[in-house]
Amino acid sequence: MNLQSILNACSLPLATYSPVTGGDINSAFLLKNKGDKYFLKVNDATRFPNMFVAESDGLSALSNSPCRIPKVLKCGEADGKQYLLLEWIESSSATPDFWKTFGASLAGLHLLEQPSFGWQEHNYIGSLVQRNDPSDNWAEFFGRRRIMPLVKSLRDVGRYSNTDVAMAERFLERADTMFPPEEPCLLHGDLWSGNFMVDTNQKPVLIDPAVYAGHREVDIGMTKLFGGFDDIFYDAYHDTFPLEKGWQQRLPFSQLYPLLVHAVLFGGSYVSQTLAILKRT
Repeated sequence: MNLQSILNACSLPLATYSPVTGGDINSAFLLKNKGDKYFLKVNDATRFPNMFVAESDGLSALSNSPCRIPKVLKCGEADGKQYLLLEWIESSSATPDFWKTFGASLAGLHLLEQPSFGWQEHNYIGSLVQRNDPSDNWAEFFGRRRIMPLVKSLRDVGRYSNTDVAMAERFLERADTMFPPEEPCLLHGDLWSGNFMVDTNQKPVLIDPAVYAGHREVDIGMTKLFGGFDDIFYDAYHDTFPLEKGWQQRLPFSQLYPLLVHAVLFGGSYVSQTLAILKRT
């Protein structure tokens, strides 16, 4: 990929660059310019419209939390490509102190109450558009903006039947009893082990957000997918902002949305996992 037009737009015409692995959707690069390092993400400007604008806005919102957030240096388009230029953050390995800090820091993020569920703009979770039309009711938002759009997408590609869609609708009839009442709070939105880093000072760094205001158990539920986080993390979170009793038993509900995202993107066993949850009517 020739990045020269993007480098020029970023005022880094003499930069050298090398690919960075880890992303499934975007091309990523380490840039070096006069001893400084930068992280660059690139994608087609039309395939995922405004993806990096939304990510930039999400990172800006998260910067009000105790977690470290990469600084956005430039976001724009050049020669049919969209790009996001971020500060480069050196990574390290997690220690027990890191997990304690991370748990308390995520609790601090979740203490940032929001005026309503949703967000001021639509954004993305992975390659899927995430609709964020505001709502004052979590059960309504959860059903209409998170669960049913993905259920219908699965039906449209033949992975769900009409019977499965009807089962999901019955499941959501009791959505107002699935989660304890709480005020909307700021969420990372896609908080699995691939979307945080450990910096050289053992401070948690949040990356690749799918930000919106929601119920905090959805963030917690996703941390328990794909291996989960260290137990120290959950103890520190609970010490700072205790979760309501029974949160472990509610994990299938808080994990339904990310599992549906994976069912749409990858199919396979994620489809049967989501159906097993929806059968809990």
